[in-house]
Amino acid sequence: MRYALAAAGTGGHVYPALAVARALTECGIDTDQIVFFGGNRLEATAVPAAGYAFVEVDVRGLRRSLTPRNLALPVVVARAARVIAGHVRRTGIGVMAAFGGYVSVPAAWGAKRGGAAVVVHEQNAVPGLANRMIASRADTTLVAFDAAAERLPGAEVVGNPLRTELEHFDRHQLRPEARRRYGLDGNRPVLGVLGGSLGAGILNETVATAIERDDIEVDLVHLTGRIHAEAMSVRAADDPHWTVVPFEDRMELFYAACDLVVSRAGALAVSELAATGTPAIVVPYAAGTAGHQAANAGDLAAAGGCLIVPESDVASLADTLVSLLDDPSLLTSMGTHARAVGRPDAAIRVARAILEVHGGASS
Repeated sequence: MRYALAAAGTGGHVYPALAVARALTECGIDTDQIVFFGGNRLEATAVPAAGYAFVEVDVRGLRRSLTPRNLALPVVVARAARVIAGHVRRTGIGVMAAFGGYVSVPAAWGAKRGGAAVVVHEQNAVPGLANRMIASRADTTLVAFDAAAERLPGAEVVGNPLRTELEHFDRHQLRPEARRRYGLDGNRPVLGVLGGSLGAGILNETVATAIERDDIEVDLVHLTGRIHAEAMSVRAADDPHWTVVPFEDRMELFYAACDLVVSRAGALAVSELAATGTPAIVVPYAAGTAGHQAANAGDLAAAGGCLIVPESDVASLADTLVSLLDDPSLLTSMGTHARAVGRPDAAIRVARAILEVHGGASS
């Protein structure tokens, strides 16, 4: 029997699916028994690069603005579902795991038509439209946050699947390598900035302004995002304590280096902060759909692992930094509380659910 995973659009959907694929191989499933379905965005390069078969289907997302393009969407979805159903029947796929994004609806419908079971995983605290549409007909529904379980009846909270290096994160062991990577050789506390894979202009600018204050002395590891890297590099050129990193593919070293992180509240970022026990100030993206970023940070904030600063109040960020950096014991406590709500075993839990829904193989 083969196993299929459907994920498309952004890293927030694609990387959890890849983590689950890796966990399936750890459970004894051969790589050639795993196939991905998606569109022509990130998944089209990231999945083959990870060594998995990939089937590209013609899908696109619903535009939230009024546009004639939405009128054709039902036809596009129905056509994609037929293609996927045929592939499911021909290749003996027994389970389809959908991770959100515009491919999830045709993947779930096609899987059902082809006779496969459907597992849904929702990464955000506020479920996306695609997963809301298919969860009621899924055989198993899994979510990352408690808030999502309240919106998807019968869902099990398992966390967000993370890469192996974060599942087995050990700050003490990684710290020396992390400090070498970023050229950290002083005794200052280390502040990290994380705005997602594309960066966040408002966080970049706010933190850059904050560290110019005399009462904030830090080593700054600044993940700017590639589109902001040049401008931030110019600004940081004369500051030996400011390290600009356009993109980091070894996030375990970033978290290991940092004593405090300023971050957006994307689902994976919040899950990574918790799994690594990294204290944080999170600034949810104000324009996010249905306030989902603020909801993502809810459990972490309630546990005492982070402070939430609304984007409308971002001018207060510098004062918040001062209060935390001046209190190392509070940072230690926040890290402990963060790790207490982390779910670093999410990938293996999702993989086991995929196997179990078909009465499948042992783990």
